[in-house]
Amino acid sequence: MDLFSIWHLLIILAVVILLFGTSKVRNIGSDLGGAIKSFRSAMKEEDAANGEEEAAASPTANGGRVIEGRASAADGPKAKGGARARKG
Repeated sequence: MDLFSIWHLLIILAVVILLFGTSKVRNIGSDLGGAIKSFRSAMKEEDAANGEEEAAASPTANGGRVIEGRASAADGPKAKGGARARKG
């Protein structure tokens, strides 16, 4: 037989209700629900704050430009000074 079958859980629930009463059990349930709700909202706020920080760290967020392309040897600083000698 399982350690926690449905009958075990029902007996434990009945004992808790007898000891604390229905009002305390109801308050515990609402307090637990409120705690879970506030935890979820705090996690969403933290995720949103992390997303804003990452967006601020990107190069395009500060007005910078991202240029995509490929550099070649002719684009280097020596190409401006004159023709480059080629071996042939």
